Order: sequence, then C-alpha cells, then structure tokens
Amino acid sequence: MRWDRFFDDLEDQLASEWEAERAALDTEAERLRLSRVTLRERFTVLASTEAAAVPISIELSDRSVLRCRVTGVGADWVALQADEGGRDAVLIPFASILSVGMPHVEVLRSARPAPRPTNLSDRMTFGFMLRDLVRRRVGVAIGLVHGRALTGTIDRAGADHLDLALHDRGAPRRNDVVTGHRLVPLTALAWVRFDDPAVR
Repeated sequence: MRWDRFFDDLEDQLASEWEAERAALDTEAERLRLSRVTLRERFTVLASTEAAAVPISIELSDRSVLRCRVTGVGADWVALQADEGGRDAVLIPFASILSVGMPHVEVLRSARPAPRPTNLSDRMTFGFMLRDLVRRRVGVAIGLVHGRALTGTIDRAGADHLDLALHDRGAPRRNDVVTGHRLVPLTALAWVRFDDPAVR
C-alpha cells in the first residue's frame, strides 16, 4: 500500500514538473513570437472587422494627435478614418508615428497573430498610394513633420518626393486657382488627408 502511494505521489510530481516545463516552453515560444511582431501586423489586426470599430489615438511627428479608426494597412502606411464623423480619410507613413493609444484590451488583441497579408498589400507602398491620388486628381491636405500643413492637388509622385500644386482645399485644381508649387520629400510628410468618396 505504501509503495502504491509512493508511486502515485512520484507520478503526480513528474506530471506536475512536466506541466511546468511545458508551460515554460509555451511562454518562451510566445515571447519569441512577440519579439517578431511588427507595427504593421498590429495595425492589420486593428483593421480586422472585430477591432475596426474601436477608436484609437495616434500621435504623429508633427505633434498632432488623431482620434480615428484603422481602415487599411499597406507595406509602410496605415489608412485611417477620422473619428469626428467627417468624410476625411488619412494616410500615415509608419515613419511619422510616435505613439498609438488604445484601450488595454485592444493592445492585447493587436498582439495576437495577424491575418495572412495579401501579396497586393505587401506591395502597396506609401508612394503607390500617392500615385493613386495623382491618378484620381483628389484634393489633399498634407501635414509636414515640423507642423505646417499645405493644401492642393498632387500633380506627380516620384520615388522619394511629390509635386504639390497649392490651392485652397475643396477647390478643383485649375491653373487660375493655383497659388504655387512645392516639391515635398516623402520623408517630410506626417500625414496626407483627403476626401474619402467611400464615406458619404
């Protein structure tokens, strides 16, 4: 009888040690997974349907803070819908993000494994999105990293800069309303805001 109890105790102790070792391995595997998570992956989770309704705040390099919802993610940018209820959409290059504020539950949720990205979203760079705005002739407001904002229409988007025809926001780009032109390096952009036709 005593030997049976001894072996049962030994078996319970081994099982307990095995569970502790497995838990430690699981914890280490999770730490390793988290060490590889990128900001892009976290935004991808935030853009998913269950989290997309939660507003977040993003502090940018121009010291502005946007309260918004994540609507899309590309290779090096995030698309946001302003939370003020307007029709403005905002493109933000990851390089201009200083911090992201959100409820703790969303912090935890965003650290979960992200959905598999499509090859198309991997290739859609910030420059690609700017070239789409050129093609659509959309009026924009752009925020520069030092805090100044410019309005107009992007005439061309090069590899590392854009050409902006300056005019009042909301006015169509016509030669008689253009007040000047600027070449703006992409590294100087904190955000690009434009009227989102999908929001009416």
